[in-house]
Amino acid sequence: MKTLPKVSVITTTYNDAANLGRIMDQVAGQDYENLEYIIVDGGSTDGTMELIHRMEKRMPGRVRFLSEPDQGIYDALNKGIALAAGDIIGCCFDRYADTGVISRMVEAMETEGTDGVHGDLYYMDGERIVRRWHQGQGNIRSGWLPGHPTLYLRRKVYEQYGVYRTDYRIAADYEFMVRILYKRKVRLSYLPEILIYMSHGGTSTNSLGAYMQSLKEGHRALVENQVPFAWVTDFCRIVRVLWQFIPGTGHDKRMSK
Repeated sequence: MKTLPKVSVITTTYNDAANLGRIMDQVAGQDYENLEYIIVDGGSTDGTMELIHRMEKRMPGRVRFLSEPDQGIYDALNKGIALAAGDIIGCCFDRYADTGVISRMVEAMETEGTDGVHGDLYYMDGERIVRRWHQGQGNIRSGWLPGHPTLYLRRKVYEQYGVYRTDYRIAADYEFMVRILYKRKVRLSYLPEILIYMSHGGTSTNSLGAYMQSLKEGHRALVENQVPFAWVTDFCRIVRVLWQFIPGTGHDKRMSK
């Protein structure tokens, strides 16, 4: 019987014990067996370490952690990638749609022989959907990009193309995705279903100023990765984002779970 690839799930945190406990429950609840959990803490003083030690007992032999000051979320993610022993690496900061999300992601990658996988997500305000991310497949120049919280990649992608650039304050995830996906360097599987329910108001969306900074850094990412006519891509990206706020039809029954 073929051994399932090991998946490393990374959570970064800093003085956010209330949310960390909820996220830990999400990871521990996944039915994928060959999974390790990496927790990178920025040196919290709010009881985070107690939660981590509790998680070690809950997932014996499958939890690795680091607690020390860092230079922000992207530096912390890079530390998590360095700690990870998995063949596939992803992150968890929010809520999986159900307990089988990681299993289906791995199955898609293994069946299609791809370098990674992504799917759809909803941005949530409590239980209210405020933004629907249904990007499907596409190309960077058209303003398309995967929903980063749904993006799981094989380790070799990081080894070949590098990790997150810490000189980007808000849009290092966008720069990273442009770097690996422009000219289709990395092949992704796509699961046309909601994989993640993400809390609205992250680093790049918590204010108009932050959003404008994200767009500015996004343009820089396109230029530095030699994407031609970057302003056209900027425009297409903005249109795609605005489209995500238009209420869709139908109801995702998993919202009630």
